[in-house]
Amino acid sequence: MATIQTFEEILAWQKARELTREVYRALKKCDDRGFKDQIQRASVSVMSNIAEGFESGTKQEFLNYLYIAKGSAGEVRAQLYAALDIGYLNPETFKLLNSLALSCSRLIANFIKGLKVSEFKGLQYKREKTKLEMEIEEINRLGHEAMLQNITSSRRKQEGDSLNP
Repeated sequence: MATIQTFEEILAWQKARELTREVYRALKKCDDRGFKDQIQRASVSVMSNIAEGFESGTKQEFLNYLYIAKGSAGEVRAQLYAALDIGYLNPETFKLLNSLALSCSRLIANFIKGLKVSEFKGLQYKREKTKLEMEIEEINRLGHEAMLQNITSSRRKQEGDSLNP
């Protein structure tokens, strides 16, 4: 399993970004500023909390932010029902946005489950390599490169000798 290096690689964040974009698009012409502001803030909160949690120092902080993001996805879903009932959204747009919000919730829930059982402790606990360790790695790397060059030249010589009987 590959280690995630940036929050942008997290599938739940990518889906939350899509949800945010579509919420803004769907309510672009909505005149109810209070409602529009609330649902937009909630959708932005989903992606922002995933990002902030990833960048935080510990696994526990990350989990807390993921739970907040999941709660925000639920808030978006509740507001989508209100938007449908009030007439701000047509049924097709509601279905699309609700599906995106549900997908965010499920992806976050699965991510939480995986993170809880993982060995990951958090960036705060990642030990920095000492100068000596970095030097040893460099020596090993250079040593491996030299060995590969010796093997390659040895094989070429053998191939050359076999062509000249």
